Amino acid sequence: MTPALKRLRNSRKKIAQFRTKTGNASKKESPYIPVFVTKTPACQGECPSGTNIRGVLTTIANTERDGRTYHDSFRQAFEIIAANNPFPAVCGRVCPHPCESGCNRQYKDGSLAINNVERFIGDYALRNGFALPAEPAGRREEKIAVVGSGPAGLSAAYQLARRGYAVTVFEAFARPGGMLRYGIPDYRLPQDVLDSEIDRIRSLGVDIRCNVAVGRDILLDDLRREYAAVFLGIGAHAGRSLGLPGEDAANFFTVTHFLNRINSGCTVNVGNKVLVVGGGDAAIDAARICRRLGADVTMVYRRTRNEMPAIESEIVEAEEEGVKFRFLAAPVELLRAGDMITGMRCQSMRLGRPDASGRRRPEPVENDFTELAATAVIAAIGQVPCMQGFESVDSGRGWIRADSTGITVEDGVYSGGDALGLSLVTTSIYQGRIAAAAIDARLRGVRLPVEEKTVIANRFSIYYDHYAASSRNEPASLPLAERMADLQREVVATLDESRIVEECARCMSCGLCFDCGNCWNVCGENVMPLKGRLKGDSAGLATSDCKGCRHCMDECPCGFIEMIDPATGKYIRASMDNSYLV
Repeated sequence: MTPALKRLRNSRKKIAQFRTKTGNASKKESPYIPVFVTKTPACQGECPSGTNIRGVLTTIANTERDGRTYHDSFRQAFEIIAANNPFPAVCGRVCPHPCESGCNRQYKDGSLAINNVERFIGDYALRNGFALPAEPAGRREEKIAVVGSGPAGLSAAYQLARRGYAVTVFEAFARPGGMLRYGIPDYRLPQDVLDSEIDRIRSLGVDIRCNVAVGRDILLDDLRREYAAVFLGIGAHAGRSLGLPGEDAANFFTVTHFLNRINSGCTVNVGNKVLVVGGGDAAIDAARICRRLGADVTMVYRRTRNEMPAIESEIVEAEEEGVKFRFLAAPVELLRAGDMITGMRCQSMRLGRPDASGRRRPEPVENDFTELAATAVIAAIGQVPCMQGFESVDSGRGWIRADSTGITVEDGVYSGGDALGLSLVTTSIYQGRIAAAAIDARLRGVRLPVEEKTVIANRFSIYYDHYAASSRNEPASLPLAERMADLQREVVATLDESRIVEECARCMSCGLCFDCGNCWNVCGENVMPLKGRLKGDSAGLATSDCKGCRHCMDECPCGFIEMIDPATGKYIRASMDNSYLV
């Protein structure tokens, strides 16, 4: 007897025992009845951009069942992603994928490789010339100005262009892309991939004007007068220094300056012994680049590896590439010989109580210092916007101000991305999208639609035994020698089509029926419709015959079925009663 059949027989036996115990099969033993509740999957709940991840995965997983070709499914999956995010090939490479930390599959055999699926879809769309989805709207008369062509600015430009607005993007640098181009190395994000996704936005009629700096070539007040609305996505291209004497040395760099020069094709002489101060993604990028330039590299970080904010896979790859780490150390002095830095004096630290970030606060160990030799020092401890030309919208702390909406600066002026505060690429894309929706609503004289909040399909609503064990598909990486020989060659590969199909099949469709038929199999009262007839409409259930046994809920793999008391609105599940919302 199979485990599934054994569970089915046990469930039906329990139903029979339940009826015998009450002695009255026609009497309703429980006030609870089943209802269908479509929930937000936990992966989507963790995605700052709110991408319909379940829709992407199940579209591909159900290709053969629904009679589509995989080409058609990949196109549909691309359109689902692109509704919120025009950069799937980019985000599939650089996003730290918080969605995967929410994936309920992690409690069985590992989270889905959602980031790798997004990357595959992005690359497939570029190879096959898929166009971005545009709304069937005519051209509007209003002109919109976007300042900055990073992920926030181009996201806003895309969402406005697809609504029919004429959009002009003003970019201070020579090429568009913002920190995607000037802050991320080619071995993580090839520039031809970035160019292709930007060109697709351009094809919607977006005019990108490079080498035009607001405050130098044009004033913000001019944009306010000439355009119906202005979006400020200027990023944060100014690196923070260490605040130590001697930083005027030629071999001292802030990380943004260093990465900008590298990505602009400039030759940067760092010598043979580099110290990188910091523990974030930019610090890791700088360290790995310097290893490719032939230097011995040590990252100096005031906490431990556990507190490093960098993407875990990037830390692991840095370790593989020979980057060294000096933890619990903070720079207190730059050592110089003439005009050049020769080393750095560091104070030993210990971890105290957690600070506002939730990480344990580093505290100095009295009279405990170390000196490290260096031919170059790179400060990677943060970055801020360059506010020249934007003084009128300064929050007073060196960032662009915003009201309670998080994106509105003042009437007709909006902002998003790192200019509001450092965050993820996908957060910047989200802020550009909602700012575009706010601009559109304002110009059309309508209220901005409120995004509906729904209950999260958390791990406590999933019946894991229904799903067969299946290992996560991981991409291949370049051998170490090949990585180190080329600054531009991409380290991590894209999964091939067959493995993407396998990976999508691992999706448990959390919170949405996939017509498995379990509920009908375990229901002895014919309350549930036959497999193939589920429409997601609770009104179609024969609830008057329900005995409230809750087996349908317990055997629902994806948490789509809930039991509710119609008189009180109370659910059996605590997560439902507690309004566990997105």
